[in-house]
Amino acid sequence: MILQTSRLLIRPFVRDDLLAIHRILSLAFGDPSMAEHLPESALEKRRSWLEWQVLSQEWHARLRQPPYGDRAITLKTSGQVIGSIGYVPCLNPFEQIPELRSSPNPIGHCTTEFGLFWAIDPKHQRQGYASEAAQAMVEFAFKQLRLKRIIATTEYTNVASQGVMRKIGMRVTRNPLTEPGWLQVVGVLDSTKA
Repeated sequence: MILQTSRLLIRPFVRDDLLAIHRILSLAFGDPSMAEHLPESALEKRRSWLEWQVLSQEWHARLRQPPYGDRAITLKTSGQVIGSIGYVPCLNPFEQIPELRSSPNPIGHCTTEFGLFWAIDPKHQRQGYASEAAQAMVEFAFKQLRLKRIIATTEYTNVASQGVMRKIGMRVTRNPLTEPGWLQVVGVLDSTKA
């Protein structure tokens, strides 16, 4: 699956993307000190992750499964990798979120939702790339995969991601409970609203 927007090409990762995506993901989710100083152990873990991403593109298609996994966000003009975006299965007690309840009395079971994930290199943030890439992925999910809805999750403090959620039309809601600690803010977009 390759998607294009006016400024971006969203494509499967290739093995040569290792150093770029290691830096981006280290800055976004890991230890920023690992972004520039590459201990071989950290690079080896990222290489393993990248190999998994490369292989998953082939095997999800062969097994007729949803195209889960990360893809490279690249600039059309230069081909430079500036981020990662992908579909992820999200397993959480989503019924504690009032907007996602299927019954008035949630019982705390976990359910799976089709999630959307993104991370942009800090050097390229605040230029609309995340929302541009996310919108392309949402359109593909609704038109090609025929999804009923898609979600995204983030932390209370990540106002930039919440802004992307709103920009692509998601209803942004907060978990009214303190547990689980990682389920804080959820963006929801139904296919009928897109």
